[in-house]
Amino acid sequence: MKYRSVFDIIGPVMIGPSSSHTAGAARIGRAARHLFGRIPEYAHIHLYGSFAQTYKGHGTDVAIVGGLLDYDTDDTRIRNSLEEAKAKGMEVNFYEEKAQTDHPNTTRIVIGDKGGELELVGISIGGGKAEITELNGFELRLSGSHPAILLIHDDRYGAIASATAILAKHKINIGRMEVSRKAQGEQALMVIEVDQNIEDTVLSELELADHITQVARISD
Repeated sequence: MKYRSVFDIIGPVMIGPSSSHTAGAARIGRAARHLFGRIPEYAHIHLYGSFAQTYKGHGTDVAIVGGLLDYDTDDTRIRNSLEEAKAKGMEVNFYEEKAQTDHPNTTRIVIGDKGGELELVGISIGGGKAEITELNGFELRLSGSHPAILLIHDDRYGAIASATAILAKHKINIGRMEVSRKAQGEQALMVIEVDQNIEDTVLSELELADHITQVARISD
């Protein structure tokens, strides 16, 4: 069966006008916010393809910023997200890029503050769905439709086992998992989609696990 629910066909409840350019864009922004863990002080939003051509008319700009403010796709505050971001001290800049990308609805978001910076690439694939395809230089495939844990770890034996053992202890089921690395023996990224939101206590255990250097999560 191709579709699990009617919302897979018509898209999510959302602020319009476009599921691809608005709801999907909001999900990319919200994924960035969850991974960063707090409101950023600045956001550099690079838009490619159709996003770059129509972002103002289709609300891609307010949607991404609304996601960065942790607004869901149906949150009416998305309409005023640019003003809300300014009021919260977030500096936002948009860049219309000419480079060709593999997908027409692509954005590269760089957010940060004095405590650090995060860069991700996201694509809106239709029906309000989105995927994160790159995070801080790591290639990945993250839907943002399910709770997920992202673990940066040393590329050494035992890192995966130490993480999955903690999840098993807390009876957390893994729906999908992938591991990528920049080069052998260097840092690697573990992406684990799970069936429920992850509690802070579990994150704390993962941070102390062997060879794990950084932990982030995406919640429903």
